[in-house]
Amino acid sequence: MENIIMTPIGKVINEVAERKDTSWGSDTSSIVLDKSYISGLKGLEDFSHAIIIFYLDKARYIKEKHLQRRPQNRDDMPLVGIFSQRGKDRPNRIGMTSVEIVSVTDDTLTVKGLDAVDGTPVLDIKPYYPAYDKKQAMVPEWVDRLMEHYF
Repeated sequence: MENIIMTPIGKVINEVAERKDTSWGSDTSSIVLDKSYISGLKGLEDFSHAIIIFYLDKARYIKEKHLQRRPQNRDDMPLVGIFSQRGKDRPNRIGMTSVEIVSVTDDTLTVKGLDAVDGTPVLDIKPYYPAYDKKQAMVPEWVDRLMEHYF
C-alpha cells in the first residue's frame, strides 16, 4: 500500500496539557486555522455541531500492547480489538470527535467536547449532518459503562 501524506489545516488550542481518558465534556477548545484555510469556515456558524478529524501526534501505537486491550485498561472492560474501541493509541493515529460549536470567527472555530490536547494538529472539519451522522446504532453494554465519565 502507498503512504498517505496529509497537511494539517490548523491546530487545537486549549488548556489540556496531558492525555486523559475522562471528563472531556467541560473542555472548550479553539481550532485556529492556517491562514490559507480561513475562508473555509464560512457558513459553519449556521451549524450547531461539527466533526473534527485530528492527528493524535502524542499517541504511540505498539502492536503487542494495543491491537487487543481492555478499553482505558480497565479490568471491568472486555478484551477487544483496537477497531472496536476509540482508544488513542491506534495504528494510524487518527482521531475523530463530534463536537458542539460554540462560535466561529474569521480564523477560529471554538468547540466544546473535543477530546484532543493542546497543540494537536487538525486534519479536517466537517459539518454534522443528522441525516448522515446520527443513525440508530447498537453498541455492546460495556460501551455505556465506559462512557459514563467521558463527557
